[in-house]
Amino acid sequence: QVQLVESGGGLVQAGGSLRLSCAASGRIFSINAMGWYRQAPGKQRELVAIITSGGTTNYADSVKGRFTISRDNAKNTVYLQMNSLKPEDTAVYYCAAATIATTEWGQGTQVTVSS
Repeated sequence: QVQLVESGGGLVQAGGSLRLSCAASGRIFSINAMGWYRQAPGKQRELVAIITSGGTTNYADSVKGRFTISRDNAKNTVYLQMNSLKPEDTAVYYCAAATIATTEWGQGTQVTVSS
């Protein structure tokens, strides 16, 4: 199994920045890709950004040019740098790790962007 712990959420004004972190532990070698998802009240969970074990990244259209996903292999940590935040970015952000068998989820961290 893989365990994920997120940190870095909070309250920020529109136009501001936040960096989320996701530290992975356990069967790290089994991870094929890691990503960030978000879920706003009354909405379905959606993919925000993903990074594969080979370093390929992909982003939701709504965050392209504003968010950057990266990883530090030495720390087994994935980051989501969020710039130019908008009120519509307000959501609970979840880290996910995909293995060949399953997808593991973190507990989520709240991001609130005030207008």
